[in-house]
Amino acid sequence: MSFAALDRIALVEDDAPFRDALAERLGLAGLNVTTYPSAEAALKVVGAGFEGVVVTDLRMPGMDGRQFADRLTALDPDLPVVLITGHGDIADAVEAMKRGAYDFLAKPFAPERLIETLRRALEKRALILDNRRLATLAAETEQSIPLSGESASITALRGAIRQLADAEVDVLIEGETGSGKEAVARAIHNAGRRRPRPFIAVTCAALTEAGVEAQLMGQDVGYASGVTRRREGQVEQSHQGSLFLDEVDLAPRQAQLTLLRVLEEREVLPLGATEPRALDLRVLAATQTDPAEAVARGDLREDLYYRLNVVRLRVPPLRERADDVQMLFARFLARASARMGRPLPPINHAVRRHLIEHDWPGNLRELSNFANQVAVGLSDSAPDSAQDSLAHRVARYEAELIREALSSCRGDVRKVTAALRLPRKTLYDKMARHGIHPADHRDRD
Repeated sequence: MSFAALDRIALVEDDAPFRDALAERLGLAGLNVTTYPSAEAALKVVGAGFEGVVVTDLRMPGMDGRQFADRLTALDPDLPVVLITGHGDIADAVEAMKRGAYDFLAKPFAPERLIETLRRALEKRALILDNRRLATLAAETEQSIPLSGESASITALRGAIRQLADAEVDVLIEGETGSGKEAVARAIHNAGRRRPRPFIAVTCAALTEAGVEAQLMGQDVGYASGVTRRREGQVEQSHQGSLFLDEVDLAPRQAQLTLLRVLEEREVLPLGATEPRALDLRVLAATQTDPAEAVARGDLREDLYYRLNVVRLRVPPLRERADDVQMLFARFLARASARMGRPLPPINHAVRRHLIEHDWPGNLRELSNFANQVAVGLSDSAPDSAQDSLAHRVARYEAELIREALSSCRGDVRKVTAALRLPRKTLYDKMARHGIHPADHRDRD
């Protein structure tokens, strides 16, 4: 589920020639218009949750426009209803607005004015529906937020996790910073028979050459003066459970050699011990960069890489999971609000635009941080809000290229897709994002 621009218009008008002419003009502006000859006919289709805006004549036989607007407001107070009225009925239209109608236009009016009103109303409606969806998603529970979503990449990853849960093989997890590699490791552990046993995470980048043996392997009684009890290292603590080696490519060389011995022998020799202790453990490791490249740079021992690389999983970056951003943000926002003891805040247009347009180079960690900002009311400080930011300039340049192509192709979308080498759906998504309408670039002859 993702944020989307709305274009649906329900046009209710009993005057057939006027209804058809207005529907055609709105269609040329890129709006998706469905017409109805009466309020009664429209009410069979339009109701709470309608993903669009209603345009209705005020004077109609049977149920008139004001009564129709009242019915719709009762069904959904946030559904925008635009009234079309004659000059003699303006007072009735104003009264309807006081009771919840969005706006009114007096005949005769320029179609462009109605189109402008409808675009504002559609943007407002989209924001309202997105806030409703966010509230619903935030209320849903998920064992692991980073693995939430319905995108193809995350669905495939969840399937792989289920297959690997009880497979007694080591797994190498590859993914960008902040993409959720530890969440994947924990999901593998929690989905299998080892779940009741410990999941021990080792931050390999924090290991030091001096203390690595004691931290990983532990100490026996009498190893040094003052050591009066045995201390298990992190490797032994994971006995019968899972050992997660986070950013193993950043571990010191001595630590990598120690880990290699553990992987090969499945035993541990604490400092001061005379006999090794056999271990039942599963190793899950993650790398900060492509592991083969880490080997080529000399950051990761080649023998350790081949020992770890039994099964390899790739965690997709957030930019490949655009359809999951709304769900993930909702759950991060709910978690942040609950932690701070605050009510779930509604999002505004700036937050919505940031969620749609940003590429999230920091992945889930960046999205979570942004949710924290929104929860405390600091969303205006979003990095993309600056007009001169790189993302803003790139978006502005992209929009200009699309407008130029539309002008040169006289609004012919088929020609534009060929000229820009874009799939039709991608082009429409980009035009919706930038507020570009093909009809504005067509000849008016």
